[in-house]
Amino acid sequence: MAKSDEAILKVENLQKSYDGKKAVDGISFDVKKGEIFGILGPNGAGKTTTLEMIETLREIDGGTAMIDGVDVAANPYKIRGMIGVQPQTPGFQDKTKLTELIQMFAAAYGEKVDPKKFLDEVNLGDKADSFVENLSGGQKQRFSIVTALVHSPKVFFLDEPTTGLDPQARRNLWELIEEVRSHGISVILTTHYMDEAEVLCDRIAIMDHGKIVKLDTPQNLIKDLLKRGFKKEQKVEQANLEDVFIDLTGKALRV
Repeated sequence: MAKSDEAILKVENLQKSYDGKKAVDGISFDVKKGEIFGILGPNGAGKTTTLEMIETLREIDGGTAMIDGVDVAANPYKIRGMIGVQPQTPGFQDKTKLTELIQMFAAAYGEKVDPKKFLDEVNLGDKADSFVENLSGGQKQRFSIVTALVHSPKVFFLDEPTTGLDPQARRNLWELIEEVRSHGISVILTTHYMDEAEVLCDRIAIMDHGKIVKLDTPQNLIKDLLKRGFKKEQKVEQANLEDVFIDLTGKALRV
């Protein structure tokens, strides 16, 4: 499904302070239906705090966040049924089969699902009877995405989803994120990888010191920099070392 001009998320003057210091300093933005929206910034910029307020995990000190017309602060329980969240370090119950965990997550939302179907969609069908602790890093990330989507959320949040993954797992996760978007789900992600943001995101908000300093498409952000006279040494390569690695070891995921 192509992205729409209609906003699914509207953030107005959002604020959060700790010990008198503003971690999020009056930011405003919107996210379109079916859009992949990235939030970039150095450590401490306010990215994760911004997500956690919209996800109802942290109290909003000021401003508003609305998801599909529902106020996040006023209706946190309703919002939790409308969103999916894949955290930086997902944790799951040990010694529980993947199929059982999916059923547990679905039941929490009052849903009944076919666990095997969900696992097949992320190439984990052969791991249905495995435990999470026996999965690789990339497999755990894909499984955590599955558990966050069992209730068909309107908005899906990912906080640095590919940190620590090898190149195969990283590229596979990119494809999975694009597949999630193809189902009409809006995706909001934070990342420290600029190539990841450039490949995946329709638009990017760059944060620093709690503020959004620039918001546009990746292409427009680059064009604007060049218009301002930015130059660097020209070194055009048709491939990079990651491409070599993928070519030699195979793009397919390792089980």
